[in-house]
Amino acid sequence: MKAGRLDREIRLERYTETLDEYGAPRFAWTEIDTVAAERIEGSTTAMLKDFGASDETVIVFRLRFLDGLTNADRLIHDGLIFKINQIKEIGRRKGLELRCISTGNGVTA
Repeated sequence: MKAGRLDREIRLERYTETLDEYGAPRFAWTEIDTVAAERIEGSTTAMLKDFGASDETVIVFRLRFLDGLTNADRLIHDGLIFKINQIKEIGRRKGLELRCISTGNGVTA
């Protein structure tokens, strides 16, 4: 994997449970890592769903191998939240290819 192609920055997050000061469970997205990635392809499609019209953006990213990443995690790129649909290993722990879908939800600061 050539470093020059890893020209995008993505943030990987995991939904975790923590305890607040009263001992009650709280759920939140916490950052796993911010990594350099290569954007392979991207497309936007308009779909008609049960709840009405919807836009979906599908993007494929390649990044260096990161152990423990699952489909339950999410990815943030250019202010959009992406659900990780598929994870493919490239070579023997050389890299990962992530197929992600965004429905247009952005990150609030």
